[in-house]
Amino acid sequence: MLSLPASPCLPSPLSSILHAKLDPMLLWTVALLFVPCVGKTGQLSLQVPPNPMFEGDNLTLKCQGRNNILLSQVKFYKNGKFLHLSEDSQTLSMGIATVNSSGHYHCTGNMTHNRHVITGISKTVMVQVQELFPPPVLRATPSNKLLEGIPLTLKCQTKLHHRRPAQRLRFSFHKDSRPLQTRVLHPELHIRAAKEGDSGLYWCEAAPESGQMRKRSPQLEIRVTAPVSQPLLTLRPTGLAVGDVAELLCEAQSGSPPVLYSFYLNGKKLGNRVAPCGRAASLLFRVMSERDAGNYSCEAENSVSKETSKPGALSLDGLPVLSAPTSSNGLVLWLPASLLGLMVIAAALLGYFRPWRKTGPLPPQDLPPEAGGEQHLLNINCKDLQQDRVHCQNENDDGIIYSEVYTTPNENDAKPAKPAQKKKDVSVIYAEVRTCSPMRFQPRD
Repeated sequence: MLSLPASPCLPSPLSSILHAKLDPMLLWTVALLFVPCVGKTGQLSLQVPPNPMFEGDNLTLKCQGRNNILLSQVKFYKNGKFLHLSEDSQTLSMGIATVNSSGHYHCTGNMTHNRHVITGISKTVMVQVQELFPPPVLRATPSNKLLEGIPLTLKCQTKLHHRRPAQRLRFSFHKDSRPLQTRVLHPELHIRAAKEGDSGLYWCEAAPESGQMRKRSPQLEIRVTAPVSQPLLTLRPTGLAVGDVAELLCEAQSGSPPVLYSFYLNGKKLGNRVAPCGRAASLLFRVMSERDAGNYSCEAENSVSKETSKPGALSLDGLPVLSAPTSSNGLVLWLPASLLGLMVIAAALLGYFRPWRKTGPLPPQDLPPEAGGEQHLLNINCKDLQQDRVHCQNENDDGIIYSEVYTTPNENDAKPAKPAQKKKDVSVIYAEVRTCSPMRFQPRD
């Protein structure tokens, strides 16, 4: 029978089996399976830095056997998962510790005993890495949305752990991808008068003076809004005919977008246009009639202010453009128009009632009364015009049209014989008889 030496690696039940009367080949097979064997827990120890550990500290693990026995094939584990294999070294440098470095660690290693290789296991060690300071937060005072010209203060807020009061932090400020201040002791950034160009994404960074770790804040959007300037209205072209296409171009030189442009004709709104990125906007329209001529203007508006342009006149083929009357000049415009209307009416009446003359010479205008002739005062009517000749004269003869009617004398009227006279023209002139003062009736032959 084959006997095996007692081995500290084998459990006592298994050792008794191996020393029993078994087939020699079977005994050698079992022995080979358990050599090398895993030793009892506690034959190795895992050394870690003293607790508490903080972010930024160096984390080094050391696997050591009893009586400083040399180890080989040292393996390190975290939370039961394999981390690293070191064939000749018993230490593992984890670098700079972070909160994520916290966990349960242990190690295994091979030891040689009486020419037998024994694998030992260390006890599990808890490593707790504490936060040195929380991630910073960037704050804006008075607000992250403000008008141009207002002072702005950015503060990077965080605080060291109370167990590390002597340690100091340094701060850096960035806008988009551009650094503004780097590694300063003061956690604030001051902007005396904010401008629209200061708008953007800001963030800050805090790090201990050793510089072994850094923490970055979330981004903070700063919006500085500028009011719109008075827009400029451009008419293209200025002289148009019916059927042409006109363009109204309105542009504010400054002002935060988006900008809303409104277009007006004689104070009446025509339409709106939005400029998402600011600058200019235009309105196209086709001229349909002379009513499209007039005073045009535009208005620019953003979230801060509203401004109106100076008016611009648009004429059609030289058609004069009159401004809309106001209460202050309405009377001045009405008086010339009224006088012009009266003149047109007077000219029309004068042309309508201008005397119509039959053919023949005009009768004499200034005929003296006959000797002994009788004068009568009367009012003129249509019958009088058929019987007698009437001479109507106003007391003031200046600028008066005299109307005369000539009729044939009545044969029944007895009159003294008179010498033969030159035959007179008995043509009649018809004209308007104006109202006048009492007229004198001068009968004639």
